[in-house]
Amino acid sequence: MALHRSPREFVSLGMFIIDEFSFADEHGNPTGKCLPPQIGGGGTYAAIGARIWLPPSSVGMIIDRGDDFPVHIQSALDTYGEDLWLFRDNQGRDTTRALNAYRGELRGFEYLTPRIRITPHDLSGTKLARPRILHFICSPSRASEIMAEVKQDDSWHPTTVYEPIPDRCVPEELPALQAVLPDISVLSPNAEEALSLLSMSLSPTKALVEEACRRFLDMGVGPEGRGSVIIRSGAMGACVAERGQPAIWVDAYWGGPGSAAKVVDVTGAGNSFLGGLGAGLALANGDVREATLYATISASFTIEQEGLPRLTQGTNEDGRQVERWNEDSPERRLKELRHRLATAKGTK
Repeated sequence: MALHRSPREFVSLGMFIIDEFSFADEHGNPTGKCLPPQIGGGGTYAAIGARIWLPPSSVGMIIDRGDDFPVHIQSALDTYGEDLWLFRDNQGRDTTRALNAYRGELRGFEYLTPRIRITPHDLSGTKLARPRILHFICSPSRASEIMAEVKQDDSWHPTTVYEPIPDRCVPEELPALQAVLPDISVLSPNAEEALSLLSMSLSPTKALVEEACRRFLDMGVGPEGRGSVIIRSGAMGACVAERGQPAIWVDAYWGGPGSAAKVVDVTGAGNSFLGGLGAGLALANGDVREATLYATISASFTIEQEGLPRLTQGTNEDGRQVERWNEDSPERRLKELRHRLATAKGTK
């Protein structure tokens, strides 16, 4: 007799990628800097962002594992909990790889192997089937395809967290975005992407970001317009907007004076933010504003190093075993962020 499994709280349809690196100066001359292949992919960072708050049995993503899958990467993934991952072994092909080519401060990105896209149909019949919160990173037209698959299951109505892919955040994509917005629970581009989609000034300010939120909401986000817009704005924080309510800002955890040294690499921060948002939605009973605090803390751990944050086991004051991320407590940071926000509100 098959055992019934509860649906996962959060699943990402984003990809797993093995990132490779090259470094040159602004003139194209190699700098001599070397990095070994690293775990990458927007889906991976989103899953870890949620994993910071939830156990492995509540989070998930598919990893297409080729013949070349490195042992050290498998071991690193396993430290976050083996149940987190659903591996699909692809004999006779390589794992998806991409080259991050740095020339001075500019980063180029190109795939070195063919991509394998993941769709809602791929979740059917697996331990990841019918999650409560579904995250995807793609173009607006592909978002419509994803939602068409979701709606084929009349009994599955997930909260959808949509992260537009950066190179499709251009004005020409706005009609396709408008078409899918009624099916989206949370729309979350970053500030530059949002302004580009709307043909606004590409120098983000809080006023411009709030205006972008209003414009997206006016297009009708979510069923009956009850969805949310969260524009991720780097050091300015995140702007959270819902119809009929004033927009609010949640400060970046590492955004204040003296925080610069903590910001090592922002790669994956946005993905991790949205994984944390998904976990927050699960833990805060769907409260988007509260969930954004969880999202902010997930991003704070991601930017402190190159690659994923480190998970270790420790003990608290009562002697109970607890998880520690980068040798710190997510709960402690969440409490501190709440205190900061309350203090700032009290001084206005």
